[in-house]
Amino acid sequence: MDATLKTVIGGELVELPGTIAAVRATMDAGRAAEFDREIEHAPAAELPATLVRWALAGTGADDEDDALFERLARGEDVGASDGARVVHV
Repeated sequence: MDATLKTVIGGELVELPGTIAAVRATMDAGRAAEFDREIEHAPAAELPATLVRWALAGTGADDEDDALFERLARGEDVGASDGARVVHV
């Protein structure tokens, strides 16, 4: 069984391809060539993040993230904190 990445998109658990070969296999020739150029030159420390970004492409996750960041920019409480406050004395 191939390795997978798991995340939540639109409230649903989603499994994404978790290897370079599996991510590449989801692409047409043009995107695969672009992916190959980038992944071959990604620094080792950035390889996992680069692979995840490509695996998430086309899933709608970017739209979900953009909407969340817009809400945060407006100062909306998005439930990302337990409400605890740090008081500096």
